[in-house]
Amino acid sequence: MALAKIRYLHESRKFYGEKGIAPATPKSCGMDLRACFENESVTVLPGERVPVPTGIALEICKENTAAFLYSRSGLGAVKGLTVAQGVGVIDPDYRGEIIAYMLNTSKEAVTVEQGDRIAQLVFQPYEPISLEESDELSGTERGTGGYGHTGSK
Repeated sequence: MALAKIRYLHESRKFYGEKGIAPATPKSCGMDLRACFENESVTVLPGERVPVPTGIALEICKENTAAFLYSRSGLGAVKGLTVAQGVGVIDPDYRGEIIAYMLNTSKEAVTVEQGDRIAQLVFQPYEPISLEESDELSGTERGTGGYGHTGSK
């Protein structure tokens, strides 16, 4: 059985090429997702968030595995276009189109063209957890110390 199944939507297969969605090199862990919207391009203004459809839907078949949407390092570092929420989580029971909300962190408008690589998809295991309500938590050396509680240097 496949670890995941992919469905190409809205004729998006043409943007992903012959190989489809696959790692760029044998040791790459991320798979590039592409912009597959109805318009030929969209311009993201500084500070603006824009939903960009990727033209794919998934069925994750491997138990305790989810897909995660990460920014492409070059796109974020060079153009300032990142995944808006930091990391997008695609739950294994979600079957809809993957939409990458993109945030322009630069001071310049950034144009995304139809078919541009916009984000990376990484599959990762997760541990299902059940929570138990408690009136008390055990003590630790850190305790309730939050950000900066150990100093700045």
